[in-house]
Parts: sequence; C-alpha cells; structure tokens
Amino acid sequence: MLAVSIKKRISNVFTLDVEFEAGNETLALLGASGCGKSLTLQCIAGLLRPDEGRIVLGDRVLFDSKSGINLPPQKRRVGYLFQQYSLFPNMTVLQNIAAGVWAKSTAEKHETAVRQIAAMRLEGLENRRPNELSGGQKQRVALARALATEPEVLLLDEPFSALDDYLKWQLELELSDTLRAFGGTSIFVSHSRDEVYRLCDTVCVLENGKNERQNTIDGLFRAPETLAAALISGCKNYSRARVLPNGRVLALDWDAELTVEGEIPAELRYVGVRAHYFKPAKTGDENAITCRVSRTVDDVFSAVLMLETPAVGGVNESEYSLLRVELPKNELSALGNAETLTVCAAPCDIMLLK
Repeated sequence: MLAVSIKKRISNVFTLDVEFEAGNETLALLGASGCGKSLTLQCIAGLLRPDEGRIVLGDRVLFDSKSGINLPPQKRRVGYLFQQYSLFPNMTVLQNIAAGVWAKSTAEKHETAVRQIAAMRLEGLENRRPNELSGGQKQRVALARALATEPEVLLLDEPFSALDDYLKWQLELELSDTLRAFGGTSIFVSHSRDEVYRLCDTVCVLENGKNERQNTIDGLFRAPETLAAALISGCKNYSRARVLPNGRVLALDWDAELTVEGEIPAELRYVGVRAHYFKPAKTGDENAITCRVSRTVDDVFSAVLMLETPAVGGVNESEYSLLRVELPKNELSALGNAETLTVCAAPCDIMLLK
C-alpha cells in the first residue's frame, strides 16, 4: 500500500496538495498539462522534496516532514519510467539497464540487466545505444531499467507521449501485460482518458494541484462528480445549472428544463451530457431541446452536429450554449438537410456536477 499526503509550493505560483492511497493496482493520475501530475511522481520517487506531509510505502516511511525523514531515491524501491525515457546517450542498452541497479556487485548488476533484457525481448540489442533504437525499443529499455531496481512501486509518467500514433497500440498492449505481471502498486500519469480507461483500475483527477476523491474507472466515465472530472473524461456538453422548485433542473446555458435521475447534490453547479447520449427526439420524449443546426462535421466513423440551443441570442447565451451531438452516419442521412433538430437525453444520461 502506498499512502501519499503532501504539499509542495512552487515559487508562490503553484501549490501541489494531493492525498491518495493505492494498493496492488494501477492508479491513474489524470489531468490537463500543468496540474501537478509529474510533480507528484517526483515527490514519490525522492527527486523533489515536499514542503510538508508524509509518503508511506507498506511499513516504510519514505518521507515525513515532521520527523525529518526523507529517504534518498536509491533507498525507496521505486521504479520510474520518465516521460522522455531519459536514457544515457553514451551507454549501451545493457549499460543503461544495469545503471538502474543499486547496491549490488558488478556481476549482479550484469545478471539483472541480462534478465530484464530477456523479459523485455531486447535480445540482440545489448550493445546498441539509444540513438540506434526505435521509439518502442527505447520505451522497453527504460521500462527494463525501472524494473531492474526490483521496485515495490512503479511510476509511469506519460509513457506514450514520445511515440508516434502507429506505435502506441502495440506498446500499450505490452505495457498492460507488464503491469499485470508486476503485481505491485503502479501510478500511471496521463492526460489521455483512453489510455487510463484501458490500463488503469482506479483514478484520481487532478486540477490546479489538487486531487478529487478517488474513483473507479467505471465510476469516472459513468458518473463523474465534478465538472473537471466530466471534462477530462471526454464530456463535450455542459451548462451552468440550478434546481427548480418542481424538482427539475434548469440548464441555464441551454434554456432547457431537464428531468434528471438520482439524488441531486446540494452543491450542484453544472449539468453535462456526452455527445453520443443526445438522440433525435420523438414525440413525447423527455428532455427535448429544439435547436438550430449550425454546422455538420464529417468525422471518420460518425457525424458531428453543432447545434445552437434556445439560449443562443437570448439573455443566457454563453460559450456553453452550443451542443455537440455525435450520430452514426446512417442516422445523419435520415435527417436530411433540416435547419432545425430536436434532440433529447434520457434522465439517466444527464450528469449532475459540482
């Protein structure tokens, strides 16, 4: 079990304030660039000293500001896969992996490196240097070096950001196998909801240096609790909202009264609807909103409609007043060239957000 509760101020401009726990699982730290994800990993690894707080791994205290404990990186048993891999350019593959092994004899370092080379299917590349490797090979070397430390925690800092799209899928499958075989605690940093969905078990959303309550992956995508979580999970439509006396919710930026499902949080500030949850409405459908079709964008496997809600041109018009609706192409053709379209969303598909 890894328990993290730390604060770190950066030049009086940014404050990292995170608290979470992770067991034998892959926990995602998900958020936009600059939200503090990589800073959190650096604090766990011992590369950056927090201003206050504690980091505990199992029964070992890695950092405690009150007790003055701050173990150096080589004593933390933490493997770190850096965003750009950070391989030593003047070292061979074998030497790079051996460099990750601490407190062992030269022979033991060599043996460990050879074992990791076999595990990562890098045989035949032992004497190559990083500039002679492909992006996928570099990632496997960096991962082998991280695992050579025999870590209790594996930290992965956006491991696919340096790769071309055509390489990512195969390497993601390989990393998934590696994480399952690792069996310990892994912390996966990403701003990609798709990577997180496929690779992780639980998730913490970070925004402006603070993390939200931990959630399951299914919980994040099915019922995010905050606007930040909804946006990072891919929600394209949201509106400021307030509860009406009749128990319905008024979406201010859409000028629409909505019937919702479930308990409305006292801190309700927004509603959100995913683009593919909006459907062309039939007579009698709940939550029908008649909109003007602003434009149609032909996507690879679907069509995207940009719709002007009833708020456009009125007192509640705002940057959130347009709706994005994604439909299969055959459904778009059935609509013809109509200038208006009435869409609806089921009550269970409306997210109630703080």
